[in-house]
Amino acid sequence: MPESPTSPPTSPLPGSPTNNATPPSPVSALLRATVLFAAFLALQLVLFKSLLTFPSSRFLPAPRRSNSTWANGAVDDAEECKAGLIYVYDLPPEFNHDLVAHCDRLWPWYSFCPYLSNGGLGRPAAEVPALSAIVPNASMPNWYNTDQFPLEVIVHRRLLSHRCRTIDASLATAFYVPFYAGLDVGSHLWGPNSTVADRDRAGARLLRWLRGQPFFAKSGGWDHFITLGRITWDFRRYGADGWGTNLVLMPGMENVTRLVIEGDRLDPLDVGVPYPTGFHPRRAADVRAWQEHVLSLDRRNLFGFAGAPRSGFPDDFRDVLLEECEDAGSDRCRAVDCRGTRCNDDGAAVMRLFMGSRFCLQPRGDSFTRRSLFDCMVAGAVPVLFWRRTAYDAYRWFLPRGEEGEWSVFIDRRALRVGNVSVRDVLEGYSERRVRRMRERVVEMIPRLVYGSSPDGLGDGMDDALDVALGGVLKRFRHRRWSIGHEELELNLSQLELNFSTSWIESNYFCGLFTFTVTIFVGFREHCSRAPAWAFGRWGTTTAWQQQNDDASNF
Repeated sequence: MPESPTSPPTSPLPGSPTNNATPPSPVSALLRATVLFAAFLALQLVLFKSLLTFPSSRFLPAPRRSNSTWANGAVDDAEECKAGLIYVYDLPPEFNHDLVAHCDRLWPWYSFCPYLSNGGLGRPAAEVPALSAIVPNASMPNWYNTDQFPLEVIVHRRLLSHRCRTIDASLATAFYVPFYAGLDVGSHLWGPNSTVADRDRAGARLLRWLRGQPFFAKSGGWDHFITLGRITWDFRRYGADGWGTNLVLMPGMENVTRLVIEGDRLDPLDVGVPYPTGFHPRRAADVRAWQEHVLSLDRRNLFGFAGAPRSGFPDDFRDVLLEECEDAGSDRCRAVDCRGTRCNDDGAAVMRLFMGSRFCLQPRGDSFTRRSLFDCMVAGAVPVLFWRRTAYDAYRWFLPRGEEGEWSVFIDRRALRVGNVSVRDVLEGYSERRVRRMRERVVEMIPRLVYGSSPDGLGDGMDDALDVALGGVLKRFRHRRWSIGHEELELNLSQLELNFSTSWIESNYFCGLFTFTVTIFVGFREHCSRAPAWAFGRWGTTTAWQQQNDDASNF
């Protein structure tokens, strides 16, 4: 008769096998499953941590081989242009060529055409009697009647035939924008009917054109540069009716590097470059010949000053310097008073003064730096400064920092104004030997302060001002490219590791959950296989253990 579910189990028949296994308790089975799962999680955490600490190179793509070639495929150019190649934009003619073509309209008082001849160098010195009278015959081909504002034309001309120019924009490290912004705004600064819209029109049109160029759009302009042939304040109009244009402040210019004859020291994108002087050597030998010439000159004046006080500026410091020169006497100082004259017409009077002086006084003018500073140094005289911003803080790529005392003299203008010091006393405190060393240091710096006339540069390992400027620009752009690439790489690595970790956690979470479920199931299954039949019989569960006892009872 079948046993009821509540009946005690019957004893096995004699001779039947006896099951002596003791069923494990549910608590011990659950504990064992929990311990197994905890061990599993610990192992996964160790593996996860080790994956996150693998070197980043594990996630880097394999390096690609470069298939770029240098301009014209010349091996020599490849070595000389290892700093990078320059792409020169072919702008619509309204931004450069047309301005030169209408040079007679650029200046309200006289035609600017003679100063834009010869690629911005001006008329040769041989055609200017005043200049030819002070320049030795051997150096005559290197001298021109150059104005202070044609930098944009000079640089554009050089870059069009530069050895490191490329016509393939994809190979370029730097992109040059040959917009003659100084010539353009200069034509609107003094016009009686000129408006703010007139001054801004060309710049706005240029930036619209640039934004349509793929390489400008790709980089946002950080690898682009431009030359500005006037001081930076002519391109930074503040207020609706302020002076100049607001080209530098227009959207699109926020990343573009500016090579400007006088920059804003607080704006790192403004790079001060030397004013053009009249000396444009063809090769290194021409520079050395001029250096020997100015070092050999008999300089009878202790110091000289060229300039004129501004009637609209009360207590103009230039008035103080003219008085200093007068007080020192004609045997110690000579001055060229530019009131009523145009000292920069041919440059001869100023150059004659500086070539006959050991020191030259360099106050600020309408801005902190005058072209006279560079005329002074090219003439082999030691500049005497009264504002640090005149030279020390303005031309860091060209004038050695930390060595100012080797090539210049600084006098406190406040002490000079109140009479606590005098220029003569300060300069007479330098020994002849010290003055000679200072002059030699100035003459040594001449190549970096002038713009050569040859498209190939000075050669013989000698850099001129444009070489120095381009070297600085290319170095800056390479650093930016490395920084941007490094930042993008770090961002990509972080994203890759995050994605990897997320997918790893998700997959292992479900794997762990599955393992935990299986472990619990197996643990309870094992327990159930050894439990007495009455423990699960009421749910109709038949185990091997119960079946064994049922079989035995049938005998």
